[in-house]
Amino acid sequence: MNSSLAVWVAGARPRTLPAAIAPILAGAASALAVAGATGGRFWLITALCAVVALALQVGVNYANDYSDGVRGTDDDRVGPLRLVGSGLASAQAVRTAAFAAFGVGAVAGLVVVALSGQWWLLLVGAVSIVAAWFYTGGTTPYGYLGLGEVMVFVFFGLVATVGTTYVLAGVAPLHAWLAGAAVGALASGILVANNLRDIATDRVAGKLTLPARLGDPRSRIFYAGLCAFAGVCVVGFAALTTWWALLALLGLLLLVAPLRLVLGGAMGPRLIPVIQGTGMAEIGIGLGLLVGTFLA
Repeated sequence: MNSSLAVWVAGARPRTLPAAIAPILAGAASALAVAGATGGRFWLITALCAVVALALQVGVNYANDYSDGVRGTDDDRVGPLRLVGSGLASAQAVRTAAFAAFGVGAVAGLVVVALSGQWWLLLVGAVSIVAAWFYTGGTTPYGYLGLGEVMVFVFFGLVATVGTTYVLAGVAPLHAWLAGAAVGALASGILVANNLRDIATDRVAGKLTLPARLGDPRSRIFYAGLCAFAGVCVVGFAALTTWWALLALLGLLLLVAPLRLVLGGAMGPRLIPVIQGTGMAEIGIGLGLLVGTFLA
């Protein structure tokens, strides 16, 4: 059994990690638009929020690998390496890795809460970890019910972005929600592309993701709609803060290639670059918002 570091890194699905960092950048941008100045504490909390988000993303990836693996959903898949499904790691080891990642996120989150003094946010963190596990875990995983994209939008979009803004600035203004919606839409787009690729095998395994329910043509239209919605939200953020924030629209240029693949009917492994491209576009939006508000 190959348990090398490279295998575990691949099992963490690095292409999905931009979905964790982007909302933190967007949240910091929203806080900067409110506070107008930063210091060491600002960037320390931002960095800790990034650790929380990355740990939860890695945790949910391992948890997904474990749960799908023991159910047999990953027995016939294309795309990122599955540790359990491929037999490269035991189910117990992958489950332990998931819990370890959640533990790192919990510790970093506790420090964030202590620094911000917003102790009620511990409940939000606990709910986020529970939601991460039950995406494909438990007896009735919501990822198998077509709710994965909705929950990704909520937790890796709104909650992560607005939560970061709140611990940094003590408020949750409308523009923070717009920033969260922008990155959340693309985070959902990553999952749509992933599930679009696996429609056939997911249906056979009884995993009725949103694309499995919508079907191939409508899933592709839905992906394009999410990309357009992200752009609208960026414009709304800029209208409420500074027009420098329109720099974030440059990130949307990274969606040209993914959109061509999706709308051009790409199938199977040809959809894998869409996941990475959408993630990089999401990072582009978050970074553009932060740079724009900083320049203002």
